Amino acid sequence: MIDRRPPWSEALHGELVPLIDYLESRLIGKHTVMTYLVTALLAGGHILLDDVPGVGKTTLAKALADALDLRYHRIQCTPDLLPSDITGMTIFNPATRHFEFHPGPLFSHLIIADEINRTSPRTQSALLEVMQERQVTVDGVSRPVPNPFMLIATENPLEFEGTYPLPESQLDRFLFRLSLGYPTPEEELALLTDREEPAALPTPVLTPDRLLALQEAVRQVIVAPTVKRYLVDIVQATRTHPAVRLGLSPRATLALYHASQAWAFLHDRTFVTPDDIQDLAPYVALHRLVVDDKAWDSPTSSSRQEIFQEILQRIPVPTVPEGRSL
Repeated sequence: MIDRRPPWSEALHGELVPLIDYLESRLIGKHTVMTYLVTALLAGGHILLDDVPGVGKTTLAKALADALDLRYHRIQCTPDLLPSDITGMTIFNPATRHFEFHPGPLFSHLIIADEINRTSPRTQSALLEVMQERQVTVDGVSRPVPNPFMLIATENPLEFEGTYPLPESQLDRFLFRLSLGYPTPEEELALLTDREEPAALPTPVLTPDRLLALQEAVRQVIVAPTVKRYLVDIVQATRTHPAVRLGLSPRATLALYHASQAWAFLHDRTFVTPDDIQDLAPYVALHRLVVDDKAWDSPTSSSRQEIFQEILQRIPVPTVPEGRSL
């Protein structure tokens, strides 16, 4: 039987360990991805799962909904999907002789947008408002979506026919872009011989009200001025790098800030360290950077990663006085 919990799990926030354990009971061997997923949940951010078919992207998203007892809706994105199919629409009621709003699937706590790059740009744009402002506007009337709210989108990076690349404005609204990757031989063998029924574990692991309380506690995590300056220096460096055509936005600055608070809270600390920034920055930044085509033969993720690692290496890291927390 695989030991799914690494030794450093004991350093995690005790209330969140059962949540990660439940997720791992549904998808074996992805502990690191689980921690980033829970970090995004605590920070109130959205996730883009970018990976090949069949590795468990949708399974992971549904497991999170089950663990939290959230009202969720899965949207299977197709080319013929219309904006009104997800936002809802106003329909005339002959009995009352009034127009009535019929909410779409976006009015749920957790949205699973499966194969988001298969739907048209028109429908993709219907997600922009709700991802940023937590509201949906139909026929000039804005309506808030439930709180907490999270969008988990999946896409297959290897298929191009019949797909529509996500625009930069939408990528900028995803806190993290994660990849599950293939399981190891041991994990894949456990998939066949070591299945634990999710029903054997208590659900929900965390109630929506408790999740909101934890999200509020995350905002109280201390970020010292020196760490804030370190974060801003990294963001500023992406905007002046000669090989980068589009650096990180102020939205990305806030995303990294809130994610670092959530990461520290998840690891049972009341303050953010420079290491937290370094751990999270690539996951926040790489899908937002637009590389100058003239600077590289092809603007692949590897070239973006090289550029960003170069930036991290040349930005001075603030020191921590001995015996003090920044």
